[in-house]
Amino acid sequence: MNHEPVDLSINIGGVQLKNPVMTASGTFGYGEEYAPYVDLDKLGAIIVKGISIRPRVGNPPPRIVETTGGMLNSIGLENIGVDRFTEEKLPYLIDTGTPIIVNMHGRTVEEYRDVAKKLDCIHGISGLEINISCPNVKEGGMIFGTHPDRAYEVVDMVRRSTRLPLIVKLSPNVTDITEIARSVEDAGADALSLINTITGMAIDVEARAPMLKNVTGGLSGPAIKPIALRMVWETARVVKIPVIGIGGIMTSEDALEFIIAGASAIQVGTANFVNPRASMDILSGIEQYLRDHRINDIKSLIGLLKI
Repeated sequence: MNHEPVDLSINIGGVQLKNPVMTASGTFGYGEEYAPYVDLDKLGAIIVKGISIRPRVGNPPPRIVETTGGMLNSIGLENIGVDRFTEEKLPYLIDTGTPIIVNMHGRTVEEYRDVAKKLDCIHGISGLEINISCPNVKEGGMIFGTHPDRAYEVVDMVRRSTRLPLIVKLSPNVTDITEIARSVEDAGADALSLINTITGMAIDVEARAPMLKNVTGGLSGPAIKPIALRMVWETARVVKIPVIGIGGIMTSEDALEFIIAGASAIQVGTANFVNPRASMDILSGIEQYLRDHRINDIKSLIGLLKI
């Protein structure tokens, strides 16, 4: 058995991670909820549930539906707001010693700016992930992520409002994701995360009614992995900043596919609902793969796809 040291560390836009396994916003709560199951200090980074300038109650239930190969959600960005987050949730997270990245969103460009300004001066936050791509809210959200000019506008505003590293989370619900990627890179993004969920719906044939109260929601899970993988590969080829892969990553093999396609790190999302220890299992599997293939540094595997 190969016991050579393996370097799993990676730098994502100025955030130094001990390994490339991150948690996806909206699937890991505020972090503390998973403490009984996950060694939080072993994660590359914790990305918390999305935060807005004021608390949001989200969409009415039902707002989660299991589907073939995945799950539809229409949570509607429910959260406790930036002030309660920094007062009630952040202190616990800081003690984990793991980089904390705050996912943030707003109804307007000004709300994005205001959240960024508040978080900029808070000790213990390593970076921001700007959500410009939520498909299940009726205002804001998607409009920023599907138009290059609007995407540039909101990222530029946030960039001028904070010194923190900025990760921009991209929507797959576009014709050409590379166009949006280049636009937000030009606006000052330090890294990109993709993809967010794909808009979908489910119908109760007996009731002849939508299974989600909001009618449509975001599809995640294994069903979207091939789409996410293709978009990560396309994007990594045209931008100079790091790309973080998201979408249907359930196993270490899934994660490795994204890294070989060009992702510098990955986020574990829907898998957390199936197996609360998924992130730990994926991390262990990545390390074992590197040992088995005598690869001493994870960075040498990034973008190693043979075409």
